[in-house]
Amino acid sequence: MNEFLLDLRFFYPCLVSSLKLPPLSHSISLFLSLSVRHLLYLSEQGESDCCRAEERERGQGKENKENQEKQYVGFATLPNQVHRKSVKKGFDFTLMVAGESGMGKSTLVNSLFLTDLYKDRKLLNAEERINQTVEIIKHTVDIEEKGVKLKLTIVDTPGFGDAVNNNECWKPITDYIDQQFEQYFRDESGLNRKNIQDNRVHCCLYFIPPFGHGLRPVDVEFMKALHEKVNIIPLIAKADCLTPNEIKKLKDRIREEIDKFGIKVYQFPECDSDEDEEFKQLDKELKECTPFAVIGSNTVVEARGQRVRGRLYPWGIVEVENQSHCDFVKLRNMLIRSHMHDLKDVTCDVHYENYRAQCIQEMTRYMRDNRMESPLPILPLSTPDVDTEKLIKMKDEEV
Repeated sequence: MNEFLLDLRFFYPCLVSSLKLPPLSHSISLFLSLSVRHLLYLSEQGESDCCRAEERERGQGKENKENQEKQYVGFATLPNQVHRKSVKKGFDFTLMVAGESGMGKSTLVNSLFLTDLYKDRKLLNAEERINQTVEIIKHTVDIEEKGVKLKLTIVDTPGFGDAVNNNECWKPITDYIDQQFEQYFRDESGLNRKNIQDNRVHCCLYFIPPFGHGLRPVDVEFMKALHEKVNIIPLIAKADCLTPNEIKKLKDRIREEIDKFGIKVYQFPECDSDEDEEFKQLDKELKECTPFAVIGSNTVVEARGQRVRGRLYPWGIVEVENQSHCDFVKLRNMLIRSHMHDLKDVTCDVHYENYRAQCIQEMTRYMRDNRMESPLPILPLSTPDVDTEKLIKMKDEEV
């Protein structure tokens, strides 16, 4: 602004000389000079006022910051403290897969966690399967992603549903889940409770064959035997065998039969009102998608100029991570990104608490029937002596 006014101060005399105009009178020149000086003075005053205003704002901002620091206690950092401690400690998750052989259980698990858990697996022939019984095989792997460590345990159940007589073929599986509850209950009731290893099964993926017209008797009995012990998530295996219309009809049929037989599968929690719209939409899609129709593949194929995981057929390519082909991405998001912690919470707060309450009731009933004394005797309260009462009275008077 000052430079502009200075140019204006000397602009008119230059213009007069260039255009050869008659010079102004002395009074007019003096008037112009005074006017320019007045404008310069006003501009300087404006700049000084702006500087003073900025200094005032800085002072007020500093004062507000000091007041905020005085009012700041610090408990707002608790979530950060919990986050640091949890990341340092790491997480654990136990996933059980159940279903007949050949349903793609191993392939799906490898696709979910981008790892190979079945390197040394031996496939049995038909003669060996006749005499095979249901086994429980654990695979543990440590996975790290962006500094977060996850100890993943996969519980496989080879032999389930493969025998000619499948009567109570789910018994070894229910016994295994109860054993993990019992071990956790013993550790929790012991002396050293600091480092308790949590091997409880947090989720069970149950594979339903794509052929057929819904649930088979063995499917119904298996889920009814386990639905009070573990979170069951039903899956339609090898969904690339069906057309989209067939998948929709099979899903509707399975949902109807689950309600009909009173099977309690894992229920997604309701969204809070303060959740963002994206999470609410994701939760709505997951609820509408169950049971998940999944496809697994560990091979990489080329589709539309890109390398993707999928299965190559004479009629085309089925992409595992294409949501228009299957529900693999929705299952992965639910199992790992959005509901893994809720699965653990339901296991701890519902299934384990039910088992714990049942154990305590049985122990109480056993002691009452056998007229046994409680292993935790209730000690009588000691009566204070005279000196102790005087001391307490003196302290009360001082207060």
